[in-house]
Amino acid sequence: MAEPTGVPETFARAVASLRSVRVRNDILLEEIPPPQRLAPYSFALGASVLRGDDDVATGRLVLLHDPAGQDAWDGTLRIVTFVTAELEPEMAGDPMLAPVGWSWLVDALTGHGARYTAAGGTVTQTTSTRFGDLAGPPDTSDVELRASWTPLDDQLAPHLEAWCTLLASTAGLPPPGITVLAASRRS
Repeated sequence: MAEPTGVPETFARAVASLRSVRVRNDILLEEIPPPQRLAPYSFALGASVLRGDDDVATGRLVLLHDPAGQDAWDGTLRIVTFVTAELEPEMAGDPMLAPVGWSWLVDALTGHGARYTAAGGTVTQTTSTRFGDLAGPPDTSDVELRASWTPLDDQLAPHLEAWCTLLASTAGLPPPGITVLAASRRS
């Protein structure tokens, strides 16, 4: 899909670099409508991490571009993300989940060589209990990571690759090329 004329070159290169990334087979990535009021130019991707037919994690990655820059961004490009996944109940109350969740993002960015500044965000653990007409499992636990950072250039492939690693970590997937063997039962 060609970008409309009049789009700044920096933004066009950034979007092209995002579109160039090939992701692992268990992550379904698609372009979605971006938010319109956060910056003059925006682009968004939605993702689902699949285990069989089930979504085990979902996320959105939004690229914002303001050619004039914004002080809080410390640059003209900004990546904003949201990732959520259901947790095993015993993990929901773990006090280390939030710092570990944040480290998944920082380690992924570093591991993929994604250069950035001005990173910030939250990791939220929730437990929900359904009542009355809201049928479903009695209790569910989720982790949500909301973050944003400023890439230091317009080559964003490493940032998207890192984000996909974050999605996989949040979903509890093994690294690419690793197969988890089912435990065998002995009589």
